[in-house]
Amino acid sequence: MKKLLFFIIYLSTISSVSASIKENIIQNLTDIKNISFNFEQNINGKIENGNCIIDYPKKIYCRYNLSNQKVLIADGTSLVIKTLSSYYFYPLEKTPLDTILNKEYLIKKITNLYQRDMNDDFINFNFVENGNKINLFFDKKTYNLIGWQTVDIYQNIIITYLYSIKKNQKLNKEIFKLPQQN
Repeated sequence: MKKLLFFIIYLSTISSVSASIKENIIQNLTDIKNISFNFEQNINGKIENGNCIIDYPKKIYCRYNLSNQKVLIADGTSLVIKTLSSYYFYPLEKTPLDTILNKEYLIKKITNLYQRDMNDDFINFNFVENGNKINLFFDKKTYNLIGWQTVDIYQNIIITYLYSIKKNQKLNKEIFKLPQQN
């Protein structure tokens, strides 16, 4: 009987700690208006890096550290990837970023999802939205979003890791204007 009682207390303690982490992640997301960060992105083994700014809801500006001057910009409805020699335009709603950049939707989704402890440092939530499998990763100590894993429209696995995260910085909203095609 003592073992059963101890086990029940142990499980309820673990459950409340997990619930507390999830609640803190949700509160952290609620308080964020924008984030800026450096990133490392692995697309089927090809590593790219740079820096991004997300302005909720659904705006992102990323400059890649590549010689082709690649930028990725979403203005809330459309997504453009532009380099020196190419210009790709997509409806944002057809990409996994439409979900990742929708903070209110993420909060609702996370509220109802089971969290997976990845190790002592990370929590993972995964779900499928509009045919896109999305894995989100959060830091257990800061409660920050620190990465995601998705599959793009070409069926490439994309793993994005965020670091040097800054929250609620003053932004120049002009950066979210889509560039024109050359």
